[in-house]
Amino acid sequence: MLGLAVTASTAAMAAPEMQGRPFQHQLNLQTPVTQIATEINNLHTWMMVVCMVIFVGVFGVMFYSVFKHRKSQGHKAATFHESTAVEIAWTVVPFLIVIGMALPATKTVVAMKDTSNADITIKATGMQWRWGYDYLKGEGEGISFMANLSTPRSEVGSPGVAPTQPRTENYLLEVDNEVVVPVNKKIRIVTTANDVIHSWTVPAFGVKQDAIPGFVRDTWFKAEKIGTYRGQCVELCGKEHAFMPIVVKVVSDADYTAWVDGKKKAMAALAEDPNKVWTIDELKTKGEKVFSANCAVCHQATGKGVPGAFAALDGSPVVNGPKADQIHVLLNGKKSGKYPSEMPSWKQLSDTEIAAAITYTRNSWSNKAAENIVQPAEVAAARK
Repeated sequence: MLGLAVTASTAAMAAPEMQGRPFQHQLNLQTPVTQIATEINNLHTWMMVVCMVIFVGVFGVMFYSVFKHRKSQGHKAATFHESTAVEIAWTVVPFLIVIGMALPATKTVVAMKDTSNADITIKATGMQWRWGYDYLKGEGEGISFMANLSTPRSEVGSPGVAPTQPRTENYLLEVDNEVVVPVNKKIRIVTTANDVIHSWTVPAFGVKQDAIPGFVRDTWFKAEKIGTYRGQCVELCGKEHAFMPIVVKVVSDADYTAWVDGKKKAMAALAEDPNKVWTIDELKTKGEKVFSANCAVCHQATGKGVPGAFAALDGSPVVNGPKADQIHVLLNGKKSGKYPSEMPSWKQLSDTEIAAAITYTRNSWSNKAAENIVQPAEVAAARK
């Protein structure tokens, strides 16, 4: 197919090989590492060729006719009103063009929707502004974690404040917990969201699937090359939309098994007895880490929030009020007409993490809550 040859030549001219991420002055789509992505790239090139041929043909004939049959050369306008041959031609030719484009496109779209017989199923939950992952079926079942942007704020800067560190190669395309999958295995991704519409997208896989609150949708990929591949949420989802990247690490079968074993051991080590009684200092120390990873992006490290967008926790009547109310907010979220962004539910955090975060906020900044400590057992009871 002409498209295959053009794709190969264009990719060769575009830029040196750079795997799994966009690069400066990129001229073509990312190098595909799945069969679906390869077909999408070929379709893109094929349709560009078809459009270019139509463009050159139509405008070539038009400009030739205007130039060669202009009035100054003595030509006169034709007076015919209809032509059966022309009518047939401009009906049959576009029909054949559409068929030539639609058939391969339909084949690829049908293949994109076939999520059956997956080796591993992973749920990706979008939330403002991070991704949560749960391995539902296959090797690794039971693994669960959050993936947060790991690019430091010193590289990002803030409105009116320049970055204090140079931006690295994977600026805004790096996370603290990567999705790990084995090479040459069919991976089904089930998407949903906690708050607003997000979109799970990895260009090198040819995957883009919206994550919609209250709905479950799915897509799949089968990576044919070991490496690290990066994407982003591509559905405008709020203030920090640019800060929720997706990183998928494709490894060998042996490395994947080792990762699963290590991840499960780490999860078991972190699993704490919900009936354990913590000291206030232990909870504050742990809570500061939980707050920085999950809450500071909206409420700020100072607890001041963002005026008109996110509520301040410093001096908040909820934080300084009955602890049961704050536990309820973290478990169930909160809707408010005062701010455009809603407080999402944080049920995905453990009882200990929620208890620690609440204890930290109640003992930080200017807050002096009467009920200044929350134990994991209280959060566990509130879940029921």
